[in-house]
Amino acid sequence: MKRRAALLAIAALLLVIPAAPARAQDTRPNVVVIMTDDQTLESMRAMDGTRRVLGRQGTTFERAFVSNALCCPSRATFFTGQYSHSHGVIGNRLPQGGYGALDTREWLPVWLQRAGYRTIHIGKFLNGYGTDRPPTEVPPGWTEWSTSVDPSTYNYFGYTLNENGILAQYGLDGNPLYYSSDFYTQRAVDAIERMSRGREPFFLSLAYLAPHSGGPRDPDDPAALPTPSPAPRHMNRFAGERPPADPSFNELDVSDKPAFIQARPPINAVRAEAIEENYEQRLESLLAVDEGVVRVVGALREAGELSRTLIMFTSDNGFFHGEHRLPNGKVLGYEPSIRVPLLMRGPGVPRGARRRQLVTNADLAPTILEATGASAAGRVPDGRSLFPLLSDPGLEWGRDLLVEGTPGLNQPAFDALRTYRYIYLEYDSGDVELYDLERDPYQLESLHADPRHARLRGELAARLALLAVCRGRSCRTRPQAQISFRGCSPRVRGRRLESVRVRARAGSAVRARVRTRDGRVVTLDRPLPPGC
Repeated sequence: MKRRAALLAIAALLLVIPAAPARAQDTRPNVVVIMTDDQTLESMRAMDGTRRVLGRQGTTFERAFVSNALCCPSRATFFTGQYSHSHGVIGNRLPQGGYGALDTREWLPVWLQRAGYRTIHIGKFLNGYGTDRPPTEVPPGWTEWSTSVDPSTYNYFGYTLNENGILAQYGLDGNPLYYSSDFYTQRAVDAIERMSRGREPFFLSLAYLAPHSGGPRDPDDPAALPTPSPAPRHMNRFAGERPPADPSFNELDVSDKPAFIQARPPINAVRAEAIEENYEQRLESLLAVDEGVVRVVGALREAGELSRTLIMFTSDNGFFHGEHRLPNGKVLGYEPSIRVPLLMRGPGVPRGARRRQLVTNADLAPTILEATGASAAGRVPDGRSLFPLLSDPGLEWGRDLLVEGTPGLNQPAFDALRTYRYIYLEYDSGDVELYDLERDPYQLESLHADPRHARLRGELAARLALLAVCRGRSCRTRPQAQISFRGCSPRVRGRRLESVRVRARAGSAVRARVRTRDGRVVTLDRPLPPGC
């Protein structure tokens, strides 16, 4: 009896003494960013699964651009939120660029890790990773690291990964299990299952090689152009598919173009056939990525993490398929090169929505920072968070977008300014281009020498000079316009206004949508005066 009484007393004490509180579940969202390599906006038609699980369940940005249409500078922009002239990575190789040119002491993974996130990178990384510095190096800020090492990055089979500082080779025998897109997907699925067991949120960066060219060579590869290697199960899935009709293909009259374009010969029949084969294989290579996106979303759902995960899908740049006599490549400021897919899904992202505002890849890091509550220490982002556009479909910022171009083989560097209507480009060679994209969406006739556009050219040139060296807020300058009231009637004044549309807003306010003659669009919000 005494033993039983003692046990009862101990039990009573245990009921009274509070247990040590369990650490509260972190309610901040996970973040998953999926990036392809050299993917055009047009090629999204091949990715039914991605459009289903991300586009229909989230928001598609129809006018998304990259600020530098080259792999390493573009990815450096993603990880910093800065334009190339701010982060210092101008090209793919030292000394102008490459992995070794980026200061990684303060960048997105460090900011997220400092905020309590677990961070994982899987797949392709910055050009020069594995050659600029020792291939066993793991950059700061990563909790887990499974990254391809150059030059093996550009092999769909037979690549080397740095796995948390240890090198391992995969797919040397061509085993389909190690096809890089599928292998990266499986790594991502495993990481999601593993990370979902912890309390802290995670950031997963998943970077595919596709649809970039890479080995091994396939039997139907053209001799004239490098192509990707589709997964064996997807070979010839798009056989006979042709690039969409584009008036700029093999452009007949290039007298308005820069000298280096004028020097290009017309595309002959052999090269045209190679372009078509490359186009087919690039679509085929995206099918494994499409399946991978669906699997990643499925893994998040299975782990109970989907509703609290912000997902982004995009590419580092676009690609040419014969436009303006360019059989392949990117870099230049023409639309196929600088426009990319951008789809988002997750907390704060409307379902089944589309946004037509101009956005840039410099906006991705600031968006992630706002979602996670992390801070950008040591750098000032040039982009801005996309959440205001997601929550307000009519909002317009009025900023110009900057596009910077890397010098290449027989190709000068350039800076360009993009508005809704115009793109203005200045090359180091002294060449200039100016296109009215509403009347000339294929950029067939540059207006730079037309005296009727001399004033416009001068205004765009002045703004480009400032934008090319901007930092932070100065990269987001708006048109000069403001709302005033005469009684209860709103009036909009400003420089070079083309059109103004004023509408009442909820909460006794008005919004003016202003378009300038140089193609910028900005919204101005103002509360009504008392008594109105």
